[in-house]
Amino acid sequence: MRDTMNHRGPDGGGLWRSADGRVALAHRRLSIIDLNSNADQPMTNADRSVWVTYNGEIYNHTKLRAELTAAGYVFVTHHSDTEVLVHGYSAWGIEGLVQRIEGDYGFAIWDEEQQKLFLVRDRIGVKPLYFAMPEGQVTFASEIKALLQHPAITPDIDPIAMYHYLSFLTTPAPLTMFAGIFKLPAGHYAEIGNDGVLKAVRYWDAKPGQTELRASLAGLSDAAQEDLLVSGVRQRLRDAVGKRMMSDVPFGVFLSGGIDSSTNVALMAEHMDRPVDTFSVGFKDHQHLNELDYARQVSDKFKTNHHEILIDEGDMKGYLGDLIHSQDEPIADWVCIPLYFVSKLAKDNGVTVVQVGEGSDEQFCGYASYMGYLQLYERYWSPYRRFAPGIVQSAVAGVSKRIGRSIPRAEVYADILDRAARDREHFWSGATVFWDTLKDQLVHKAAITSNADYRPLIDSGLMPQSYLQPDTFNVIQSFNRELERTNPGHDVLQRMIYNEFKLRLPELLLMRVDKIGMSVSLEARVPFLDHHLVEYSLDIPMEQKIKGRTAKYILKKAVEGIIPHDIIYRKKMGFGAPMSEWLKGDFGVYVRDRLLGSTLMQRGMLDIDYISRLIEEHNTGRRDNSLFIWTLFNLSEWYDYWVAGASKAKSARRAKMAVGV
Repeated sequence: MRDTMNHRGPDGGGLWRSADGRVALAHRRLSIIDLNSNADQPMTNADRSVWVTYNGEIYNHTKLRAELTAAGYVFVTHHSDTEVLVHGYSAWGIEGLVQRIEGDYGFAIWDEEQQKLFLVRDRIGVKPLYFAMPEGQVTFASEIKALLQHPAITPDIDPIAMYHYLSFLTTPAPLTMFAGIFKLPAGHYAEIGNDGVLKAVRYWDAKPGQTELRASLAGLSDAAQEDLLVSGVRQRLRDAVGKRMMSDVPFGVFLSGGIDSSTNVALMAEHMDRPVDTFSVGFKDHQHLNELDYARQVSDKFKTNHHEILIDEGDMKGYLGDLIHSQDEPIADWVCIPLYFVSKLAKDNGVTVVQVGEGSDEQFCGYASYMGYLQLYERYWSPYRRFAPGIVQSAVAGVSKRIGRSIPRAEVYADILDRAARDREHFWSGATVFWDTLKDQLVHKAAITSNADYRPLIDSGLMPQSYLQPDTFNVIQSFNRELERTNPGHDVLQRMIYNEFKLRLPELLLMRVDKIGMSVSLEARVPFLDHHLVEYSLDIPMEQKIKGRTAKYILKKAVEGIIPHDIIYRKKMGFGAPMSEWLKGDFGVYVRDRLLGSTLMQRGMLDIDYISRLIEEHNTGRRDNSLFIWTLFNLSEWYDYWVAGASKAKSARRAKMAVGV
């Protein structure tokens, strides 16, 4: 199990077993802080009563080490952040520990005296943590592929998770695409004792009202509010970037030339007496997608040591097999392709840690789609729900589904009408693929059943029972109800941001960064998701995030004078890939044949005729269905590799064992 994750930790491996053989902890090490061997893991304390295995970084470990030393705890490592977890748990308990540490992490603590296991995932979900409970046992890992080595786990698809994936491009925590394998949600820890009962605690949530900012803004003029917010955002950004430069190995920045990555470069350069290493990726044959000129402009401004790589369709094809292996479960975001090549570029140039710009758009309203949703809500959605008679809304709900099935290109509008008529949330995610009206045509709902045991998740509060129904709105509704319970009176943008922090950000955007980066032994750090900055930004009023048609208004004002003006106010392009064009050529033929011939289609869950129509519409240019096709292709390739392929391999191994080979 441990050594399936050599890529996450090529610098060493450790293993500890309890004296009675009931507990084993293992670790693969990517040496970043305190490179000495006495910082190896699993790590314990002097009396061997507490054991830790841990992936990630604790950015305030120096401060906590001083506090613990003053309290009488003796450290044997030079400056390992892992040892802070060992002694911090002894001093403060699990709740006190998670409230004090700042960083990106997934870790396990075994308390030998209490015979308890704790699993912890960081506040935002930068690092993953998966677990399973087969045959009364508990097993966990940073990657699913490690869990699949367990003899009691046979890989199979979770149809419920698949149903939600088709909307969100990923699976909502705690579900994964593998039946019986789960992921700990961001900001949670789990406790499991000798009785085998799973207890879960949410120790942090992305809710407004965690700072005194709104009180500080009360009574101030608009100009005074802006001055206060500019200062607050700027200082927290500087702190976040500075903290994430903690490293005993070389580090750099992914640079697109946009506001977020350029800010990372500028603030990192303030701390350094040598050039920042920057890395960019572009496309050989699709210059319209490239941002390389902007990246070069920023590089010239801050005199960075700049590196670039150009890729094409051939590079993409050559990477597909490794992509499916690295993701573990499908992440239907083709950004993973250029992300791999820029990650490898950084690693090949001697860098082990990079800073990335994820999280800024979600906090500061940087997506054009957010503006569209807000306009839709204010102009049409809210008035319709308030003033249209109930009988009208009921009639519309029925008509909308028939429209969606019969009129070309009408599905999205039909789904909007359907959700409005049924009093359902208008915003689900910044990236939604198949709405429920589309899934009515794609999915055979009678086949959406699972034999997985979800009871521990439901009983522990990790997941509501409603997730198990083939109705993806239930996922969004659970988020909205929780926010309404704790923050009644929140505005629509706060609700949108909360949904993003619950699902798309931790389980799609951050997982693509972690899984692709770590596949080449590269750690990504995310300064925009420092929880102090996040808590502050959640309390910034909507009118300071969007002014007129200017998105990310307060962030742009905060970085004026730090990065060039034309970089701040240039049109947002976004990080992508020319998948629509690739799918119209030879690669599209390959995708069609692989998708329609996949063993997944034999399960009877998806309508092959509907999928064929999606492909035909795209190939003839009638409609850009590239995101639909890529989402389905990722799913089918995952199934053939991890379920059909792994099951055959496991059966072959068992057959060899049976005949004594």
